[in-house]
Amino acid sequence: MGSSYKGIDLFGSGAHRFEIGRQGRRVISLAAIAGDPSVEGSAEFGDLELRIEVRGRLVADDDAGLWALRDAVMAQADSSVGSGVLEDQFGHQWATMKLLTLEEFGGTSRGRKVSVGYVASFGRLSSG
Repeated sequence: MGSSYKGIDLFGSGAHRFEIGRQGRRVISLAAIAGDPSVEGSAEFGDLELRIEVRGRLVADDDAGLWALRDAVMAQADSSVGSGVLEDQFGHQWATMKLLTLEEFGGTSRGRKVSVGYVASFGRLSSG
């Protein structure tokens, strides 16, 4: 079983892993809200927005193939593209996720294959 976003295998070209961000309630100090350090207590302001990062390497046979992989990921990050189901390689699914950013790490490695490291950040946004 492979991972996917909206049924598209964006990250299967190379090794990758999913990392789930903080989960739970958004709690803010009342002192911070009031701007007065003498105010005690905290208040809840709903759930934290879910964030999941996919970290790995995009791997292709040549530079053109690597650019095609990059373009496929970035096509899903466009603001006009809606959210979808993100699924990890173990079958865990998260609905209504939006691809927010793609960040590459290190230069392009060239050998028998061409690859680049990346972090793709997904979020379930509370607005819209």
